[in-house]
Amino acid sequence: MAPENHIPRALRDLEALFGELQVSPIYESEAVGLEGDNFHNLVVGIYTDLSPRALVVELRKLEARHGRRRTPDRFASRTLDIDLLTYGDQIIDDGSIQLPRDEIVKYAFVLLPLSDVAGDELHPHSGRTYSQLWDAFDQSDQSLWRVEGRVR
Repeated sequence: MAPENHIPRALRDLEALFGELQVSPIYESEAVGLEGDNFHNLVVGIYTDLSPRALVVELRKLEARHGRRRTPDRFASRTLDIDLLTYGDQIIDDGSIQLPRDEIVKYAFVLLPLSDVAGDELHPHSGRTYSQLWDAFDQSDQSLWRVEGRVR
């Protein structure tokens, strides 16, 4: 899926849309939920006046510009997968948007880069910081390693 191409281009597009970005390191992990190439994950923090719903629409447009094709198979390989993990301290679960995303506390490849970018921010459900959640996370069954080199 060529993450070395898609990630830098997506970051440039995000920067064009939202201005300055807070970008975590890239982490590689084995594919979860499917057979395929390893995952490359990072978290990007932005500031926006868009509503969560409008932001998700913009993120899906960006995915499509980068060749993402949405299929019924939620575990299909993709060029780019951008998820809205949090939106300040908002809690939303209306069937189309879930904030904060459950994946934050389930997967090392989500929580570690989130703690890099927003370590002092509080998880709206637990009241603990993302750094505290990472420190308490059981990492024994989820291999994760940092990808060296430039992101952009």
